[in-house]
Amino acid sequence: MSYTNIIGRTDEIATLKRLYNSGKSEFVAIYGRRRVGKSFLVSEVFAKKMHFKVVGTYIKDGDKDYETYRKIQLAHFYDSLLLSGLNNKEAKPTCWREAFLLLRKVLQTKRVRRKVVFIDELPWLAGPQSSEMISELGYFWNSWADSERNIVLVVCGSATSWMLDNVIHDYGGLHGRLTSIIKLMPFTLSECEKYYQKNHFRLSRYEMCVSYMAFGGIPYYLDKLRNDQTITANIDRIFFSDEMINQEFMDVYTGLYSSKERYVDIVKALGRKFYGMTQSEISKAIGIKTGGTLSNLLDNLRESGITREYPRYGKGRVETVYQLKDFFTLFYLRFVNGNQQKPGGWNTIHGTASFYSWAGDTFELLCIEHLPKIIDSLRIPSVDRHYCWSGKTPDGKGAQVDLILESKAARTDYLCEMKFSAGKYLISANEADNMLHKIDAFANSNMHNKSRSIQLVIVAAMGLAQGYHASIANNVISIDDLFR
Repeated sequence: MSYTNIIGRTDEIATLKRLYNSGKSEFVAIYGRRRVGKSFLVSEVFAKKMHFKVVGTYIKDGDKDYETYRKIQLAHFYDSLLLSGLNNKEAKPTCWREAFLLLRKVLQTKRVRRKVVFIDELPWLAGPQSSEMISELGYFWNSWADSERNIVLVVCGSATSWMLDNVIHDYGGLHGRLTSIIKLMPFTLSECEKYYQKNHFRLSRYEMCVSYMAFGGIPYYLDKLRNDQTITANIDRIFFSDEMINQEFMDVYTGLYSSKERYVDIVKALGRKFYGMTQSEISKAIGIKTGGTLSNLLDNLRESGITREYPRYGKGRVETVYQLKDFFTLFYLRFVNGNQQKPGGWNTIHGTASFYSWAGDTFELLCIEHLPKIIDSLRIPSVDRHYCWSGKTPDGKGAQVDLILESKAARTDYLCEMKFSAGKYLISANEADNMLHKIDAFANSNMHNKSRSIQLVIVAAMGLAQGYHASIANNVISIDDLFR
């Protein structure tokens, strides 16, 4: 079956189809960043095969006491049951046990081979005191649905921390019950290109990269783009002319639930340090002690796709660095949050030194997010690790390489330099000296195995100009390679 409305998601579609066609009941949890397309994926794949769907409703913490909160969610659950065929003479449920008994009654009336149950935004449905709902969901599955052998139960949520703690890593009634877990990621550049083509955008790949560096591969934001406007005009309209942009930023982190403000504190601190911070540095910046609570917050941000962790070698030790990698958040914090918006918005920034400073930084991140494409382009048989390194040359001069690919199979260390420009990149004499300086520093460091070769890889957005110093690059990669 062809899913013409879905861009990419090949592996996820295959997983959902496999679960649907199995000879037993299946229980799958889907999580990922808010706006990444979780609900759309499930609705498109199962469509008319879905026999019950309910969506949790977000209610601000503190706006309602728990009993009122539960009553609202149960009312929505009951409405969904009626739409799925429940007799309207059935009394409204007053607790989650009654709600799942009614769901069981509805499903027992369905005379079909497979029955798909979709609980969307499960964290909001369960509420801040979620133990009752999760306990009854576990009982529903363990006491009936699993043994029926024809139920496909899909639960979904943007609140990554909640999904991990209460479903995926639950040690209660749901422990070990999931048959599959799907973490939905943003689109790649290649998938974004398919989206643009399908929606009749005629953009250069350069403009697609600029768009990606502003919005990321988030389908919700791509759907806001208009094909009768340039990317510059689209960015200006969405970030600088829409009064709801500040609320959208907060909404991204609302889904992370009870500690929303703490998550926002962390991402704002990381937004001020593009290359990231250690846990100790984050602790000092936001006033939370290092240890369990902060580690859990950082783990949840990583699992949500908001940040990444990477090792930084040098200074005689290895440090774990946390870097903000959500492109929408990075752009918002750099140009919108707390800034006096200039007349003309993005038009007054695009093409200026501020633009190229942002683009230079963010292009590095874009390259790292498409690292498999770089590895394929270099035809490296395998990469044992990739990392950032800082050190000194024998004469004491400092040097830093933001991306090193170590391949024992190729017996080579690949030192990658990422360069963004609107045209072919021309290496100046100073830049050539700086690159050679970095190679020399790394070659004499303890990180480099002296039996391995070193290659300099330049990832230049529009390719490398054939100037006097171009020959120092052993390999050149352009954005075309990132789209493959």
